[in-house]
Amino acid sequence: MSDIELLPLLRRIAEALERRAPPKPDSAGLAEAEAFIWHAEGERLESVPRVNRVELALLKGIDRQAALLLDNTRRFAKGLPANNALLWGARGTGKSSLIKAVHATVNGEMPNALALVEIHREEIPSLPALLTRLRDSDRRCILFCDDLSFDSGDTSYKSLKAVLEGGIEGRPNNVMFYATSNRRHLMPRDMIENERSSAINPSEAVEEKVSLSDRFGLWLGFHACDQDTFLAIVQGYAQRYRLAAKGLDLAHEANEWAVTRGARSGRVAWQFIQDLAGRLGKRLV
Repeated sequence: MSDIELLPLLRRIAEALERRAPPKPDSAGLAEAEAFIWHAEGERLESVPRVNRVELALLKGIDRQAALLLDNTRRFAKGLPANNALLWGARGTGKSSLIKAVHATVNGEMPNALALVEIHREEIPSLPALLTRLRDSDRRCILFCDDLSFDSGDTSYKSLKAVLEGGIEGRPNNVMFYATSNRRHLMPRDMIENERSSAINPSEAVEEKVSLSDRFGLWLGFHACDQDTFLAIVQGYAQRYRLAAKGLDLAHEANEWAVTRGARSGRVAWQFIQDLAGRLGKRLV
């Protein structure tokens, strides 16, 4: 078969494959929902019909952090000056839960004032494209990145620095960036120490790594909770979901659960509540 005869056949095959391929999903508009997930591939927003979150009143032991973040978010929603926020500290202490709860609280006070847009850590390099998309919107948006951190050799933190502060365009006025991390400086200590020991100018090398955290005007620290706080969290959940049972020693069972997990935190308390509700045959609604 000659090339001239082969070309129409290849064209028909290509057209058939295109017809069989699923169409690319459309990007959601910012007016369609309260929360979205950003997908770098295709540069599109996916709306989230129901956000997985905890009521603000159920978050115990972090009253100061909640008050500061709520005040900052209210100011942003009203168009007043506010800061990017970094919530750092022990795992399972309510960092991401607080961001989602504050977003819901402010939207309850000022309906549809804020859109929550989650961007995954791996897609940080696509931040400029996302900001370009959000910049032209009239809606105010909180960008949310959970468990943000950078390892040795990862240079994507530089693009984040430019986006937060210091770039030519900078962060749009209608966008705020909230991140959670187990690390205060978003990078492992050994990475910073290695820079200090091997660089020609140690202080400049360390400043390059640490200065990312300085782009967040609001730092909120979260620490492991004590037994009283842990039991208060458990009690709050139990009352909210009506998990009372005859002969149930809630404090004893909750402490026993925490011992088996080797930690006390809001996450461990919620896991205990899920186990308890299952044993009691009740739904968490």
